[in-house]
Amino acid sequence: MSVQSHGEEEAERVAVAWRAVTDWLAEHAPTSYASLLPPATDDEIATADSQLRQHLGFGLPVELGALWRLCGGVEHQDIEADEQGEIFSGEFFPGGLLLSPAKALAPRLPGPGTKDFWGAEVVPWLTGDDEDAPLQGSYIGARGVGKWSLEDNPAGTPDYPSMAAYLETVHRTLTVGPANLMSSNVPGVVWGCLIWDRPQGSWLTDAAGHWSPVH
Repeated sequence: MSVQSHGEEEAERVAVAWRAVTDWLAEHAPTSYASLLPPATDDEIATADSQLRQHLGFGLPVELGALWRLCGGVEHQDIEADEQGEIFSGEFFPGGLLLSPAKALAPRLPGPGTKDFWGAEVVPWLTGDDEDAPLQGSYIGARGVGKWSLEDNPAGTPDYPSMAAYLETVHRTLTVGPANLMSSNVPGVVWGCLIWDRPQGSWLTDAAGHWSPVH
């Protein structure tokens, strides 16, 4: 199989898995679904690819470009019942929220407070931190999806062989289980949002009494 054919196959696999996850959100977590932004523009994706090549010597991972062509990030929705501001509607992945092209590249491109990731050819795409200044999350690279932080070398073994595999595992966890398939955090819904939490020792306070596990 040619590199181009493989890339097209992986892009289609990402699209199928993304639709499965977002169809689930639309039915079971509508506030999270409402957080999805429109697709990134061709210019935004081309700029991300160009900046990576110019500054780091490698191009945008095909799977990430495919995902951004479906959704350009998230925008948190106001939740009237969430008086403590605990719930972020766009954090519906166990790895956090989907970064937009500009915010995904920010930790990688030269500038104050960034590191070179020890030369690893990876791009951040998820974070559970402030999306405007992420410090850790999940990356995507040629070897798959793994964890990144500004303090640790991301050169270890990835957690998933591809972005598609990650998305497929999210969907399987939501629909088939087991609930702890991906981590000790399990999926649940609160105020229309998919939020991954620990039933024993929840990090939520006021929202904990309204959080219902999926399984």
